[in-house]
Amino acid sequence: MSQTNYLGIDLSKTELIADLAAEASPRAFPQSAAGHAALLAALPAHAHVVCEASGGYERSLVAALHAAGVPVSVVMPARVRAFACARGLRAKTDPIDAQLLSAFGRTLQPVGATAPTAAHAELQALLRTRQVLIAQLNDEASHAEHTTQGWLQTLATERRTLLERQVREIEQRLRALIAADAQWRWRAERVQAVCGIGEVSAWTLLADLPELGTLARGQAAALLGVAPHPDDSGPRHGRRRIGGGRSGVRKVLYMAALSAAHRNTVLAAFYRRLTVERHKPKRVALTAVMRKLIELLNRLLADPNFVLAP
Repeated sequence: MSQTNYLGIDLSKTELIADLAAEASPRAFPQSAAGHAALLAALPAHAHVVCEASGGYERSLVAALHAAGVPVSVVMPARVRAFACARGLRAKTDPIDAQLLSAFGRTLQPVGATAPTAAHAELQALLRTRQVLIAQLNDEASHAEHTTQGWLQTLATERRTLLERQVREIEQRLRALIAADAQWRWRAERVQAVCGIGEVSAWTLLADLPELGTLARGQAAALLGVAPHPDDSGPRHGRRRIGGGRSGVRKVLYMAALSAAHRNTVLAAFYRRLTVERHKPKRVALTAVMRKLIELLNRLLADPNFVLAP
């Protein structure tokens, strides 16, 4: 069996710095289709690329690697920085970061990311665009409160009309995309059977938490980032805190949990028990509701015969 070559790539908006195994120092490539093609041609046999999540700048590179059949792992920057601290490395430059990512790969051997289907990639892109448009609409609403000039108010109305039309068009495309896939359609209908889960929550779960329904007990909460991490040492028992996970899904599930805590028969009783009987802070109780909710959704998708309580 051939040995895997873990190769780190530090990337930015305009440039890729690749730590190629056969070269003494990392090499720069443009962050473009031509640069990706040149990088692919320079990769050695049995390459496994390791890069950081970089606010979306990594997406085009990851897509090119997937298309070429090259394994790639996208790791969180905090993990890489902690790895650097563990190695006593304080210096930080792009070439150093590329070499650090190679060492991270060789040491920890991260699992390669699964290549999304074309439909899944479109679903994610549509949702990201919808989120941007909704944020712009919220900004426009805030700005309109302080606009007094009639001509500027007219422009603001035109902008809002355009944004609202684009949101409707994207939502229509999302519905059509999900309706065209029997499995997606079943999953969306299944999760919306839970009080508190609406259409947007279902879209988000399909796009950004596709593993739901295949996870063991407790894994769904950890993946969402609502599993409490202990902070104990000897006789001291510190306060448990949540962290990590998929923040985009967590934001959407927060609103779903807020609704479920008051409208879902089972979860509302659970929320009241925590806040009234056990005097837990509302924020802590709501996090517990999110944990219950995501585990319930995971079980619903895992077992088609599971019946919700009335």
